[in-house]
Amino acid sequence: MQSLYEQDFYGWTQKQAQLLREQQWHHLDLNNLIEEIESLGRQERQQLRNRLSILIAHLLKWEYQPTKRSRSWLATIRVQRIDLEQLLEDSPSLKPYLTEAIQKAYIKAVELAASETNLPLKTFPSECLYPLEQVLDNRFYPGEPSIELEEN
Repeated sequence: MQSLYEQDFYGWTQKQAQLLREQQWHHLDLNNLIEEIESLGRQERQQLRNRLSILIAHLLKWEYQPTKRSRSWLATIRVQRIDLEQLLEDSPSLKPYLTEAIQKAYIKAVELAASETNLPLKTFPSECLYPLEQVLDNRFYPGEPSIELEEN
C-alpha cells in the first residue's frame, strides 16, 4: 500500500505541518520529513549556484562582447545581484559556501556565455577572474565602461 507521501505529496506536507503544530511527534513521517528538509537545504545551494551562473555569464558577455551590450544584459546583472542579496539575507549560513559556489557556477557560466555569444569556449578564462566582492558589487561591470547603459 502506498503512503500518503507517495500518493499526494502536497497532502503529506500539510499533514506533517499539522502534526508538528499539534506536537504529535509519534505520528510524524520522520524518514521522509528528514529527507525533505535536507532536500530544501540542497535546493538553496542550487539556487545560489544558478543565480551566480547567470550573473557571471552576463558579466562575461558584458566583458567579451562590449559592442553588444544591452539594457537586457544590464537588467539581468542587476536582478541577479538583487536576488543573490536577498537569498543571502534569508539564508546567511550560505555565505561560507559562496567561494565554492562561484567555482562551480563558473563552469556553467562559461557554457552559457559561449552559447549565447557564439564565442568559442577557449575565449573565456578557465577559472573565474572576478573576485567574489566584484561579482556581488552593484558598481562592478567588467571591461570598458558603457556609460549610457550603466547610468540608468
